[in-house]
Amino acid sequence: MRQIGRMTAQPAQQDPVTVRVFTQRFGSARRGARPARHLAVRQLHAWGVPHGTDVSDAVASVVGELAANAVTHGRVPGRDVEWALTRLADRLLVEVADTRTGPPCPPDPGGAGAPPPLDGHGRGLLPVEALAERWEVVDRGPPATTVRAEVRVDGGCEGH
Repeated sequence: MRQIGRMTAQPAQQDPVTVRVFTQRFGSARRGARPARHLAVRQLHAWGVPHGTDVSDAVASVVGELAANAVTHGRVPGRDVEWALTRLADRLLVEVADTRTGPPCPPDPGGAGAPPPLDGHGRGLLPVEALAERWEVVDRGPPATTVRAEVRVDGGCEGH
């Protein structure tokens, strides 16, 4: 503390920040993405983000897309995929880590261009780009690549 005239400067009071984290591993089978999405919605509801809200639906879609991409493109037999959901005051972080090393890596944000119209693949990151405030690819070093997306919570989680 510093003495200023007769007044003593007090450190600024900061509100406590509560961070909640939910982490889950699932097998690299294609069916792993669906339970990940359902678990995310249930966890959000437990944290006070009701099922069926825009935020809940956005996070469910992001988790589902990233998990599906991880088991489709990052699958290494015998290794699990891990995803985490982190609740901060104003946003939710979704992280999905696969176990693939080396190319091809997910495109950088903004690089998820539309695939040819009749191509049945290549659209997974488009909803992530549309629903997330921002997203990025994080190289966790061998043997994992993580895609992290942030969904904004504007204090209006209640209602649709």
